[in-house]
This record gives sequence, C-alpha cells and structure tokens, in this order.
Amino acid sequence: MFSQSLPFFVNWFANPSLLGMGIAIVFGLFWYALYRPPLRGYFFLYGVMAVSAFLTLIAVAFIQIPLQSLTGQLLGMAFDQATLMKWLFFLGMPQILLSGFVQEGAKMVPMVFMWQRSERYISPILGIVLGAAAGLGFGVFEAMWAHNQVFASGWTWASAQTGGFQAILPFWERFFTVGAHIAFSALAGYGLAKDKGWLFYVIAAGLHSLLNYTVVLLQAQLISVTTLEILAAIMAVGATVWALLFRYRTDEHAPWSGEFRQRLHLGKAPSEYAKK
Repeated sequence: MFSQSLPFFVNWFANPSLLGMGIAIVFGLFWYALYRPPLRGYFFLYGVMAVSAFLTLIAVAFIQIPLQSLTGQLLGMAFDQATLMKWLFFLGMPQILLSGFVQEGAKMVPMVFMWQRSERYISPILGIVLGAAAGLGFGVFEAMWAHNQVFASGWTWASAQTGGFQAILPFWERFFTVGAHIAFSALAGYGLAKDKGWLFYVIAAGLHSLLNYTVVLLQAQLISVTTLEILAAIMAVGATVWALLFRYRTDEHAPWSGEFRQRLHLGKAPSEYAKK
C-alpha cells in the first residue's frame, strides 16, 4: 500500500529547474497579492507557508496515496474492469474526495496552530490571509514540482511557439491551480476565525475535490482537455472571488495593528486587552 509513497515523495525533489520554480513563485505572488497581506511584522506567515508545503506533501505521499490505493483495490475486488470504466464518473468519487479532504486538512494544521496560539481568536481578515498563506505554500510547491517535470520532459520556448495552446497548457493549469489552493485555504481560514472551522473545512475540501473531479470526467471521456482546463479556471476564479468578498466586506480598523501581532506571539486572550 505504501510502495508508491516514497518514490512519489522523492520525485518532488528531482529535476529541479530554476525557471520552473521562478514561474511557480510568480504565479503564487499574483494570486496572494489579491488578498493584500501585511508587508511587515507578520513574519510567521512565511512559517505557515513552509509548514503547509512540506506537511501537505507528506500527507499526500503517506496518507492520500495509500488510502487511494486501498480504495482502488477494494473497488477492483468489487467490480470488473469494464464496470469500473463504465461507471468511473461515479466510482471514482471516493478517491477524489480523499484528495480534497487530506490536502485541505494538512494545509489547515499550521492555521489551527496559530489560531490556538492566539487563544482561538483572530480577526476574519487575518484568518483569510493566514489561510491564503497556507494555500500559497503548498500551491507554489506543487507548481514547482509540476514545472520541473515539464522542463525535464524537454519543453522549450520554441515548442510553445509551434504547439500553440496545448504547449502552454501545463502552465495554464498550474496558474489556476495555485489560485484555487490559495482560495480554498483562505475560505478555511475565514471559517476558523468565525468559529466555523469544521464547516468551512468541509466546504474547502469539497471545492478541492470538485476541482479534482474534472480529471475523472476527462478519464471517463465525458469532457475534453480544453473543457477541463476551462472548468478549472472558472472554479479557481469563482473561489477566489468568494474568498475576496469575505476579505473586503469586513470593515475593521487597523487589522494589522500591534494588538493582533502581540496576541499571536504572546498568546493573550482578547479579554486581557479589553481590561487595558
């Protein structure tokens, strides 16, 4: 069950490409900037990004893949190959749900840690930016891996000029996937700040699974590659708009004040500030 986990994990660090990694970082910064994160004083956000990146990779390699493998084996024992392919759009759902819930759960771990450290009180805006940072960490890390594979396969700028849209498809896909990762986690962070963590975790995981489900529709030959990429782009933009509506509809005075920073670092409860 774990035979694929270690090779998958190691593969993330193979064939490094500075250009591929640079493009991934640019993609991430574009989407993350939409949330207007603080530029100074919140250095713990970088820690959230890093922890999210590596913890989610570990979760994918050693939790998601083994569980998906086990699910596939159980389905293989229950149905013949012809039935599996005929009903793939339905029977593929359990494995897709695993991807959404495992990844969004792993990305939430550093968010929950910071929430606990702040005595379970953070502003909705900070919750959204905290979630966006977690999504940025793994989203960019995953894009780096994907881009490294693209360049290792022999992709060149010359092939892009002759191949048209199909040649830039890997980068199109990663651009919107990074945006989706950030938006899903931003929604989860908002829910955490509003004491609705479980609800928004389910929402984030459900949206993530729905995005991944387009791959099942492609494998079942119900949609084309172009349709898949368009649907993925629509979902990423839609989730981002939803998260940004939460981000900008909250009228908070000085959301990046020293009070929030001090509470997160020192773990003081809001009541302690109210007494001053």
